[in-house]
Amino acid sequence: MKLLIRWAASALAVWAATALVPGINVHGGAWSYFWVALLFSVINTTIGSMLKLLTLPAVLLSMGLFIVVINAAMLELTARWSSALTINNFWSALFAALIISLVSGLLNSTVKRVGKN
Repeated sequence: MKLLIRWAASALAVWAATALVPGINVHGGAWSYFWVALLFSVINTTIGSMLKLLTLPAVLLSMGLFIVVINAAMLELTARWSSALTINNFWSALFAALIISLVSGLLNSTVKRVGKN
């Protein structure tokens, strides 16, 4: 059940990014958002984790801000592998990755707090 809630939170975060950032679009309905969220999660978990480990010195020197750049690159890779997502430029991907991280983190922490009560 937790996995489905996290997946829905990721899909909502992708929707928020497309609503707030010009230059990023998801083509299709709600299932397209779920597909993009699933693909982004898989790519970010596998390839993104390896990249974060390889770029650990840059992450440490930037006090963690380089992780947003890695997430933007993973979002670009998601757009390349999915026909449902289009991103116009890297800046759109960077701001969208920031919004996706913030919204999904906020939603996941809210769900954890509600689950404890």
